[in-house]
Amino acid sequence: MTKKVAFVAAAMTAATLFAATTPASGAALVLGAGLATVCSKAAIGGRNDLKSIDNCTLAIETQAMGPRDRAGTFVNRGILKLRRASYDDARSDFANALRLAPDMGEAYVNWGASLIAQNKYAEGLSEIDRGMALGVDEPEKAWYNRGIAYEALGDPKNAYLAYQQAIALAPEWKEPQLQLTRFQVTRK
Repeated sequence: MTKKVAFVAAAMTAATLFAATTPASGAALVLGAGLATVCSKAAIGGRNDLKSIDNCTLAIETQAMGPRDRAGTFVNRGILKLRRASYDDARSDFANALRLAPDMGEAYVNWGASLIAQNKYAEGLSEIDRGMALGVDEPEKAWYNRGIAYEALGDPKNAYLAYQQAIALAPEWKEPQLQLTRFQVTRK
């Protein structure tokens, strides 16, 4: 007789879920000197202030850089906008990044995070999966966002497994660990 494992998450409405779990964003590293690097550090550092957004804009408008770094700067500015809940503006930046570097997984993953933030969970999952297939520098954040989406879609097993994968990739990151405290795994 095969034992089945049941995954149960605490009952939450989508609004409560989003209040408890904010999508994670993965920045694009831009090396060198200048405002593009300042923009990159702001995105990696979790900032969302207008001055940082202005630095990104100035980098895009005035700094000489290759297409990949320019695309990364669009992603980073989009992340800053995403953190300010300017979802359409953020997606515009992610779209600009993809025009320059269609294989930039971070643009798709962050596009997906912006959709998840607007309770468009299935669409968000699709974009995240697309980005993950291309490769990203911080896959744990993509897995975490997948967990949020699966949970909101009523799929606690895949949510649990996604949070577990986020922990496996970044054991020191507390957010996915916190999310798993709401789950109860039972054998039937």
